[in-house]
Amino acid sequence: EVQLVESGGGSVQAGGSLRLSCTVSGFTHDEADMGWYRQAPGSECESVSTISRDGATFYTDSVKGRFTISRDDTKNTLYLQMRFLEPEDTAMYYCATGKCSDVGGVVHLTPSTWGQGTQVTVSS
Repeated sequence: EVQLVESGGGSVQAGGSLRLSCTVSGFTHDEADMGWYRQAPGSECESVSTISRDGATFYTDSVKGRFTISRDDTKNTLYLQMRFLEPEDTAMYYCATGKCSDVGGVVHLTPSTWGQGTQVTVSS
């Protein structure tokens, strides 16, 4: 059974930085691709960033140049380095494992397993 535990969320002022971590146990070959999602109150869940087992990445437009996704497979850990945070980044952030596919040249993750989420709050 794959289990994911996120950490690293918190409250920061606009312009600040946070690094989210997601530790995975029970890793399987079929779920070796990973990503970060977020959901703000009253909004739909949004894919923020994805990284495949081969290192291919995707970023939603609003975070390009500010967020960096990475993974350390020796530690079974996924990271999201977030810089220049904006109030619009306030949301619950979830990590997920699943399987990536190429959709029109864009890396797309179909998630199978989710973490419990970590809250990020950015004040202006």
